[in-house]
Amino acid sequence: MDDYSLLDLFWTMLWFFLWVMWLFLLFKVITDIFRSHDLSGWGKAGWLILTLLLPYIGVLIYVIVRGKSMSRRDIKEAQDRDAAFKAYVREAAGTSDTAGADATRKGSHVDDLARLAELRDRGAVTEEEYQRAKTKLLA
Repeated sequence: MDDYSLLDLFWTMLWFFLWVMWLFLLFKVITDIFRSHDLSGWGKAGWLILTLLLPYIGVLIYVIVRGKSMSRRDIKEAQDRDAAFKAYVREAAGTSDTAGADATRKGSHVDDLARLAELRDRGAVTEEEYQRAKTKLLA
């Protein structure tokens, strides 16, 4: 260990970091190949073979050729996930605008409780009246 200098340690860590970074990029490219809807099956197979047989050059070529569409797909997927999450939260909270009677009933409970709390806060309803109305709404 005496003949392993600090500079050698630095270079080893640098190469290890670059190798790990390249692995992340390789997996990102492979997932993008399969996620891409504008590529045919043969196109996907060709890109996959290129990235697996010539890994460094294949990944570099893929990023150069399809990097812009890769970022567009990432943005679209993030927007789709966000929209799905917001729809789930609306459904779980009961404030969905769907035509179903259950969703409308849940939304009215939430809205009624909010209005009731607002009336209590303004002093238009006493605490006893608030508790009775709340019990009736939740029953």
